[in-house]
Amino acid sequence: MSIATLPDPQLAIQQVVRKISSIASLPEITAKIIATVEDPKSNASQLHRIISHDPALVTRILKVVNSAFYGLPGQIASIERAIVLLGLNAVKNIAVSAGLGQLFRGKLCEGFSAKDLWTHCIAVGVTARELARQMRLQLGDEAFLAGMIHDVGILVSLQVQPEHLAQACEKAKDSAESFTEIESQVTGMDHQHLGAALCEHWKFPRSCQLVAGYHHRPTELDHHHRLLVALVHVADTLCCQANQGFNLTAFRQRLEAADMGAVGLDMPVVEQVRTTLPALVANSASVFG
Repeated sequence: MSIATLPDPQLAIQQVVRKISSIASLPEITAKIIATVEDPKSNASQLHRIISHDPALVTRILKVVNSAFYGLPGQIASIERAIVLLGLNAVKNIAVSAGLGQLFRGKLCEGFSAKDLWTHCIAVGVTARELARQMRLQLGDEAFLAGMIHDVGILVSLQVQPEHLAQACEKAKDSAESFTEIESQVTGMDHQHLGAALCEHWKFPRSCQLVAGYHHRPTELDHHHRLLVALVHVADTLCCQANQGFNLTAFRQRLEAADMGAVGLDMPVVEQVRTTLPALVANSASVFG
């Protein structure tokens, strides 16, 4: 029986996620870092102990910390100092980017690889972070992580049902329908369903689960949960329209002023970020790519 014909869509989604759990698990150290930072009782010394056991990760974090992305004065030579200056959440995000990036392998369809999808995810994370900064929201780190993981559902499709994903991508190239509509026609579910389920399986924060599950439909959420999802929705649209990596999911997506206004976003801010987007992404590509 195909996934699309299963009587219970939620059952189908859970079956797919169970399959991927044996194919591409989140690296153990990344899972430990997320659990530590999300625990309100944790502290910087606990995070330092976990990270210090992985020399490659230490090197990666210091590279990012000393890049223009964070703009810190002088060179930071120790993880302890990096944690103090950036905070637990920022260091967690760097570790997550290092762990997730290893999972994006293979070919999505003709013209796009999983590496293009990762390029897009990093671009959306950077753009969402910049939108939060322009709006003077204390959400920069959260927005970056949310943007970085928003399309992990496509990674699930790539590993469990690659032929269906390729079929959806090929159809999306010439169709006026949304990518999620096409996915649902092909498999009975879209990458939002799969992404939310995978984020829950990986024990990502609830905010990330909502972004993965609703970034193409933020207005379906209540007002208290909509802001971060809306930031990623806008960033995703801008990056797809600017051809930043894999762009089929939101290339034809339109930004409605009324919807953005409901969460405090306005078009001047969006257009300003749109003009600086190429430079923003270029500055981060060598760091997170």
